[in-house]
Amino acid sequence: MRIFELMTRNVETIEADESLRVAALRMRECNIGALPVTEGGQLVGMLTDRDITVRSTALGQDPNTTRVREVMTTALITCEPDAGLDVAEQMMEDKMVRRLVVVDEARRPLGILSLDDLATVPAEVLRAGVVLEHLRHA
Repeated sequence: MRIFELMTRNVETIEADESLRVAALRMRECNIGALPVTEGGQLVGMLTDRDITVRSTALGQDPNTTRVREVMTTALITCEPDAGLDVAEQMMEDKMVRRLVVVDEARRPLGILSLDDLATVPAEVLRAGVVLEHLRHA
């Protein structure tokens, strides 16, 4: 099975120059905890609800004036849509992440593959559990 067969499509993104308030509202509206960050359509980072809380709110920054680019994570783990699920699992385990942004050749986000997605595939359930257990102890 290939990543593109399992990834979540129609991924919500946010521009790097948007305010954290706009990002938080989008997360709330979509009931998600992470947004790939784009600039000119290309992936440049990832913003999580934890980034907002720990890197901004805890420091007293104003969410109306603080830009996404100021608190986003820039060290991204991405994958190609044609890669196998085993490649994705290994990347998640090695890099200790719960989600991968699926990108095309131009680094445009196509989707997201999460550990939860992997757990839905019967042949992958046991392996996803091993990856999750590894992440919990890291």
